[in-house]
Amino acid sequence: MTARPARRPDQPLLVATADEDLIATLLPLTAAADISPVVARDPVEALAGWVRAPVALVGPDLAPELLKIAFERRPHAYLVTQQRAPDELFRVAVALGVEQVVELPGSSAWLVEQLADLTEHQPSRGEVIGVIGGSGGAGATTLACALGQYAARHGDTVVIDCDPQGPGLDRMLGLERTDGFRWDALCQTTGRISARALREALPRKGRLGVLSWYVDGSTPRLQAFAVREALSAARRGHRTVVVDLPRSADALIDEVATRCDRLLLVTVAGVAGVAAATRMRSRFADHPGLEVVIRGEALTAADVGAAVRAPVAVQMRDQRGLEEAIDLGLGPLRARRGPLARAAEALLGPRSAEGEAA
Repeated sequence: MTARPARRPDQPLLVATADEDLIATLLPLTAAADISPVVARDPVEALAGWVRAPVALVGPDLAPELLKIAFERRPHAYLVTQQRAPDELFRVAVALGVEQVVELPGSSAWLVEQLADLTEHQPSRGEVIGVIGGSGGAGATTLACALGQYAARHGDTVVIDCDPQGPGLDRMLGLERTDGFRWDALCQTTGRISARALREALPRKGRLGVLSWYVDGSTPRLQAFAVREALSAARRGHRTVVVDLPRSADALIDEVATRCDRLLLVTVAGVAGVAAATRMRSRFADHPGLEVVIRGEALTAADVGAAVRAPVAVQMRDQRGLEEAIDLGLGPLRARRGPLARAAEALLGPRSAEGEAA
């Protein structure tokens, strides 16, 4: 097995506006706070950094557009304007959940002080790791469950099943008979979901929770508002969030992938598998945290990385007794050693135990 140290994408301050005059005003202020921000000039571009940036500065031009795509509320977001803010702008600010409307240039010194302080003390939020197969049968669901089991040894963890046609993560982890909320119930709810409520409502085994589907013969469908709220609550209430993503092309799935800090593309080490992974990689070409996980050793990590044009995070052998472990309700990570355990450690790194998430 080959591996490279796990990494997390940089988390720069986010400036979300297409107003070039406002950008020209804000850049010297961020420089005064010793910050190099990323500028997003449209809502979709802003989505990639919305949950990861320690601070978000939003212009009046994009604020209404952000509301339309249901951005999750986050701390340390400010609506910044170069004019006296009209009443309508305050209503937009309240709906978007920003902490304050900042009028420039009068509040320039205050904003610089806030930026310097907030970026030095970034808020703690769970890491979200998306897992998707480069081809059918690559083992993405198995890896997602193994990552969840490994991370749960060290802190509150949840695995989220975004594939209604898959085997069911609760079944993979031996939790299919455990009471708790599934997507079927969450998609019937409205309003904000608290982090604690989600954590306590899900089927759990120790510090590992799972959000999956009831098996009742119906054809369930993800609801966008429920997915956004569940992912936001999961991030706030868990140290690690692992999302199992289907390969089907879907705007909502692409949005969920964008919200992930890291996106692991799992491929089999064969010509057909790598070719399929290369096509899948083009779908997420702009994701800053895209990495490849290789199952099998028929091709080298260097060859696969060159073909897919993405960094290889880990290469692992197939694991013996995998189906038996799952059938017994033990989950794929049956032992603390083995290919999956070593791959999970390589991907997540050594982790110290942590207290309950707030």
